[in-house]
Amino acid sequence: MPLDAIRVLDLSRLLPGPYCSMILADFGAEVIKVEEPTMGDYARAEYPKIGKDSAMFHSLNRSKKSICLNLKTAEDQAKFLQLVKDSDVVIESFRPGVMKRLGLDYETLNEINPGLVYCAITGYGQDGPYAEMPGHDVNFIGYAGLLNMMGEPNGAPQIPATQIADIGGGAYPAAMGILLALFERQKTGKGQMVDISMLDGAISWMPTFFPNYLASRKQAKRGELDLSGKLACYAVYETKDQRWLSVGALEPKFWKEFCQVIGKEEFIAKIRAPIDVQTQMKKEIQEILLQKTSENWMEIFETIQACVSPILSFDEMVNDPHVKARGMIQEIDDPELGVIQHVNTPIKLSRTPAKITGAAPSLGEHTETIFQKH
Repeated sequence: MPLDAIRVLDLSRLLPGPYCSMILADFGAEVIKVEEPTMGDYARAEYPKIGKDSAMFHSLNRSKKSICLNLKTAEDQAKFLQLVKDSDVVIESFRPGVMKRLGLDYETLNEINPGLVYCAITGYGQDGPYAEMPGHDVNFIGYAGLLNMMGEPNGAPQIPATQIADIGGGAYPAAMGILLALFERQKTGKGQMVDISMLDGAISWMPTFFPNYLASRKQAKRGELDLSGKLACYAVYETKDQRWLSVGALEPKFWKEFCQVIGKEEFIAKIRAPIDVQTQMKKEIQEILLQKTSENWMEIFETIQACVSPILSFDEMVNDPHVKARGMIQEIDDPELGVIQHVNTPIKLSRTPAKITGAAPSLGEHTETIFQKH
C-alpha cells in the first residue's frame, strides 16, 4: 500500500486529527493513537455505541493502534520520545504552546529525529493574535466570513450540518501537508513542521465568491450568491409528497431542458436575471413542482439532462445503486463486535487502493506490544 512503511504517532482526538490519520491508515500507514490513560479520546464517550466506544470513534479510528501514555510524567515522556526516533509523522491538535510546555514541541522532536514530519492542527494556527484562543467549527467559519453567507435573505446565518472547517479546512489540508512533507523528505532527508489552521482552511473554501470581493470590495448579501440561494436554476423545491428536489440546471443547456419540461419556456432567457426576477421564477417553479410527487418528477426527468435529483435520506443514500457501485459503504467483520459498517475513503487509486484493515482499537490495546519492541 502507498504508506505501508510510514509510522504515525497521533496525539489528536475528536474529529480533525483522527480524520486526517484515518486517511493515512486507510492507505497503509501504521497509525498509533497516543491516548491519556483514564479516558482517552473524548470521542469514545459519544453515543450511540458499538461495544464500549461510539460509532463515530469507530469510524474515525479504524485500522489504528492505541497506546496509553501520560505525557505529563517524565517516564511516559521518555517512552514517547523513544517512539519518535522510529516514527515518520507526529500529529497533534493542542493549542499552541502546550507541546512546548511538555518539552515535546517540534524543535525538541526534530533534534531527536531530523526526518520527522510534525503536523499541528489548530483552530487559528501557530501564530497570530488568535493563536491561543479556543474554538470550534462554528467559530472558525464565523471568522472566515463563510457562515455569514449561509442562509436565507434577511434571516440568521445557517449553521451547516457538517463540520466544514474541521474536515475540509483541517483534516484534508493536514493529510495533504503531511504527504507533501514526506515527498519533499525523499529529496532532502529532512522533515518539517506542517502548520494547519482551520480558519485558514475555511477561508480557502470560498473560491467561487470571495475573489469577487477581493476584486471589487463589494460583498454580496446572504442569499444573493449565485450558488447559495439566488438563482432559480440552482435551488431546492418541495414536491407534492413533502419531499424535496435539488435543481442544478446552472448551464443554459440544462436550464432550457428544465424549463421545457415544466412548461415555462419563457424562463429560458432569464437564467441570469436580477434577483427580483429570480425570486418570482422560484415562486412559480415551486407551484408547479408541488403538483407531483418526487418519484413522479424523477420519472419525468429520468431521460432529461437537466441536473435534477432527489434529496435523499440516509436510508435511501446507503441503498442507492450508484453509492453501492462506488463501494462507499464498507463492512468489516470484527470477532468481538460483529459486522461494522464504515464510510469508505473517497480517494480511489487504481493500483494501490485504500483498505480498512480492522476495527478501532480499545483504549491502550497495543501499549504492551508496542513497547515490547522498544
